[in-house]
Amino acid sequence: MSGDRPPDRPFPPGEYPVVVIGSGPGALQFSHALDQLGIGRATISADPSPGGMFRRLPLFQRLLSWTKPYALGDPASRVGEWYDWNSLLSDEVSLRAVMPALMDGTSSFPTRANMEENLATFVSRSGLQVRYDCAWESTRKADDGRFVLTTSDGDYTAQVVVFAVGMAEPWKPKTPGIELVPHYVEAGRVEEYAGKRVFVIGKQNSAFEVATALLPWAKQIILASPRPATLSVVEHSLAGVRARYVQPYEDAIMHNGVFMLDVKIDRIEALGAGFRVRMSRTEDAREYTYEADAAIATTGFAVPLRDLPALGVATFAQGKQPALTPWWESVSVPGIFFAGTITQAAAGLRKHGIPANSGALHGYRYNALVLARHLARTRFGMDLPRPVLAPDEVVAFLLEAATLAPELWNQRSYLAQVVSVSGEEGWRDEGIWPLADFVDSGGPDAVAITLEPDPAARLYPAVYVRKGGVVEEHLLDPDDLNEYRGSEHRSQLTSILAPLLPAGRER
Repeated sequence: MSGDRPPDRPFPPGEYPVVVIGSGPGALQFSHALDQLGIGRATISADPSPGGMFRRLPLFQRLLSWTKPYALGDPASRVGEWYDWNSLLSDEVSLRAVMPALMDGTSSFPTRANMEENLATFVSRSGLQVRYDCAWESTRKADDGRFVLTTSDGDYTAQVVVFAVGMAEPWKPKTPGIELVPHYVEAGRVEEYAGKRVFVIGKQNSAFEVATALLPWAKQIILASPRPATLSVVEHSLAGVRARYVQPYEDAIMHNGVFMLDVKIDRIEALGAGFRVRMSRTEDAREYTYEADAAIATTGFAVPLRDLPALGVATFAQGKQPALTPWWESVSVPGIFFAGTITQAAAGLRKHGIPANSGALHGYRYNALVLARHLARTRFGMDLPRPVLAPDEVVAFLLEAATLAPELWNQRSYLAQVVSVSGEEGWRDEGIWPLADFVDSGGPDAVAITLEPDPAARLYPAVYVRKGGVVEEHLLDPDDLNEYRGSEHRSQLTSILAPLLPAGRER
């Protein structure tokens, strides 16, 4: 351990039940969830303070996810989570809805600085401990099957390791010459692009963020990638909302100087202080050459997995993401889990091709709570509460969840409210589970309810009934106001649950 560091830093190297790596929102939410359950852990981070990527990104300082401080309802209530996508969650009221109090009312989208302060405030109020300036360097397995993490401070040993290190490693495809082009994180200040022709590689959110920031400055902006961009309402994006960066660019594209090209970028060459870009049209392979004063690669990020693939952790997407179970555990190395934005690597059922919201805080904060409870049950033998429901309460309980539960609304098609039933125990509230695990893994008789959007983004509750190990799916009617507690839905759900009830038993 370095001699110039304070001796009272928490979590010195040693043995712990769980080691969490990271200090962004995913790591903080998961660490707090473990603390609330009483599970011992060490949380370490290479950063000097909380925040993760939000200490420096998004580059142009405004988030895509919104918080509405004056929305109806108590901001610190569970319903308040509908309107606040940027606060961490806690059973302690003083730790809930931190973000609304930090915003000045000029926008419902917090600044990057708001987000960093939000996370630092949560850490300060909760007393959540993290060992900062402690960099994870390598990983190995001990003879007893536990994991040994070598860090800049020494070795940590644990039976469970949770990596919450973000999609934080800049990634570029193997395009000849692309190494000459600065990545999004190296783009610099917008003033540096005044009067320039700028070529932006990519047409996802980061590309539109950059382009929108450059609209007042650049002489000409071109966004280029092989596939068309989805403009206007982007229902199937990770945030599930209109891509806020897209709209200004979409408006500007009707005027000279702003373009989008569906092209394969064949080669990038240095041209004085600028670039020559050689490309071919997706539609007909027609060749183009464009000379730019500046270029920016908005080609995405990868998980900084370091030596985990060598340890056996399977990956996909050209090695950018780990292959995960619905519980966010490595499919190939049991005991290695992931939290935070990396949980988007678990696809879920992808009904109608629509992904979960696990790439954003308002989705993965619930994943963290669910994962902590899963580890408590399966790894540490904890007997968590499973409240009893009277038979005549079950229908109302499930429809209340479909109408109001923020877990279901923010993680549509991925998380579900589960209720089990047996002759010995009756009906039990099993809490929130990954829907894919409920559908695919078998288990006792039970019902799960979730919300699903159809291809037109219209919502409806989906009910999955498991009886005798067989799962059947039932869809409830949609409602224009998303209210599912009325008599029609009660009648539908009562009929669906009939196979789980002994003959003649009251519902």
